Amino acid sequence: MSRENGRSEVGVEASGTGEQLALIREAVREKKADRAKPRTWRGAELAAELPVARVLVDKGLVHLDRYFDYAVPAAMDAEAQPGVRVRVRFGAGEKGGRREGGKLVSGFIVERVAESEYRGVLAPLAQVLSPERVLSPELLGLCRAVADRYAGTLADVVQLAVPPRRARAEAKPSPPLLAPNPPPEVGSWARYGAGAGFLSALTRGDAPRAVWTALPGATWPQELARAAAAALAGGRGALVVVPDGRAAARVDEALGELIGEGRHVLLTADAGPEERYRRWLAVSRGSVRAVIGTRAAMFAPVADLGLVALWDDGDSSHSDPHAPQPHAREVLIQRSVNERAGFLLGGLSCTVEAAQLVETGWARPLTAEREQVRAAAPLVRTIGEGDEARDAAARAARLPSMAWQVVRDGLTRGPVLVQVPRRGYAPRLACERCRTPARCRACAGPLEAQEAGALACAWCGRAEPDWHCAECGGARLRAQIVGARRTAEELGRAFPAVPVRTSGRDHVLTTVPGAPALVVSTPGAEPVAEGDGYAAALLLDGWALLGRPDLRAGEEALRRWLGAAALVRGQAAGGTVAVIAEPTLRPVQALVRWDPVGHAVRELAERAELGFPPVSRMASVAGRGEDVAELLRTAELPPGAEVLGPVPLPVPDAGRPRRPGDPPPGEEWERALVRVRPGQGAALAAALKAARAARLVKREGEAVRVRIDPPDLG
Repeated sequence: MSRENGRSEVGVEASGTGEQLALIREAVREKKADRAKPRTWRGAELAAELPVARVLVDKGLVHLDRYFDYAVPAAMDAEAQPGVRVRVRFGAGEKGGRREGGKLVSGFIVERVAESEYRGVLAPLAQVLSPERVLSPELLGLCRAVADRYAGTLADVVQLAVPPRRARAEAKPSPPLLAPNPPPEVGSWARYGAGAGFLSALTRGDAPRAVWTALPGATWPQELARAAAAALAGGRGALVVVPDGRAAARVDEALGELIGEGRHVLLTADAGPEERYRRWLAVSRGSVRAVIGTRAAMFAPVADLGLVALWDDGDSSHSDPHAPQPHAREVLIQRSVNERAGFLLGGLSCTVEAAQLVETGWARPLTAEREQVRAAAPLVRTIGEGDEARDAAARAARLPSMAWQVVRDGLTRGPVLVQVPRRGYAPRLACERCRTPARCRACAGPLEAQEAGALACAWCGRAEPDWHCAECGGARLRAQIVGARRTAEELGRAFPAVPVRTSGRDHVLTTVPGAPALVVSTPGAEPVAEGDGYAAALLLDGWALLGRPDLRAGEEALRRWLGAAALVRGQAAGGTVAVIAEPTLRPVQALVRWDPVGHAVRELAERAELGFPPVSRMASVAGRGEDVAELLRTAELPPGAEVLGPVPLPVPDAGRPRRPGDPPPGEEWERALVRVRPGQGAALAAALKAARAARLVKREGEAVRVRIDPPDLG
């Protein structure tokens, strides 16, 4: 309406008759109603009801993180329902009352509405790819929550949650839902004080939340299966997420034995794209209510979810490398809250995040008594790096005499596991006298040796010209990786009459016979020994794990040691573990006492004192130096936010494959860390996301990578 018309109508309203006013108001209402109708291409007949579809377009750009309205042609009315995949024209322009051009992109209909707030011409849906409703309202809400927490886009998270379409799998019907299985027996859960009560609560349909520290041995797959079976017996669903395909296969076998076939599916990459999608569809359609899988299964659309369980949350496999890089633990916590489901976080070890869940009261501890732990755990002996090899055979293997003796005695009774750390860990600096990690006095970040021997913080970049140890006052530093590396070849030469098997990245063994043999494995690739387990284990080069330039070095070393030592027979059966590391260090002592919870609680207390995650929340901002500085300048960070750095990112080795987060070839990047107080994590993520979106809209500079709660802090 023109300005003149506006003045005319006001004049009429002031002096006209009631009949004139009624006619004018009716005309205004008709004009508004006409504007609210979706305008589309000429000649296109629209759906009679709810003619507007709100579509999530598959564009992971942060400034496009919203829904777009499209008109629903009458021919697509029946199939174009919320949750289905569609193709739409995106980026089209309006010309002469028509929408022209635009690229065909995929998307999902999230809802149908009667009117659109967009006042221009609405382009129609180009195609309904499938009538299958794969994006349910519950899954959409979960994806939205994950995107907000990690400063990502909804489209990126949905891409992680919904597998690619396979038409042949969709064409086949899923089997009918079977009746619930009977409640399982308590079994080995009786060894845990609250184990029986936890299973009973799941069967009743309650939502108990527990952090479970599993006893050593090979029974944890059966215990996870019993927890899932208890939830199914109560008429609800169950979701179990494990780090790798080997662990998934063990839990899958155990659950199949408990509840029979047809009541659960295994979601891993080993099944292949089509078969995996067929199984995912069976879950989405409600044909099965139990899922066992690896990281991607954390989004599985299990109906009426009664239990979410995660095994070994400290394993790096649970952190997705694709944007926005969510962690399975946080996703399952969100699902437990959203869907009022039980929560079980289990492992042989205990992370600081798990300890925090217990300390805050969000979850309850689920542990065994010390008598049960001592009965199940092997004897652990510590051997310092300085211990000499007095025997000729031990010197040939470059092993201390005690370690060589443990291997020799173990081989008389069964297989012996030898854990060898991976190569290539960069050394971290520590006090030469007491070996306390060298930390920055300003932000408590790790110190690194720069050129000409100068020290500087890896977080904030501050120089430390006059460092002294806060514990003992020492002024001399050492690299924490010392001593000779042991190899499988040297052990083979020391024990020529015994077969040697290797398990590692190129060839991972699942099981080995119970006969005497040397099994050399990298951490995480240890096979299970048939029968009673390994007679002994040798954990080599402890400094290689403890010296990693990582905030989690001690926690990760203990996790890997416990994973290997748990495969050894109990102390009553003669099982012995020898670890070559400084005996006085906290992770070593925790291994000797088999006390992962105590170690995690002390680590959490130290992090709270120093302001480290998970007590605080952090974000990593990486990119070219000028781009990082500009984004942090424009971002409306929460009050009290602390910016550490930026510092240069190391250039990746030329021969190493590029990993997510690596700078592009030939570019020098910097990284800054933003630290905020507890409770400000959501505000931090929102501020950084908004700043990134504004830069993209204005097309200022190059893209900057933001990661919430980065796992690679030094």
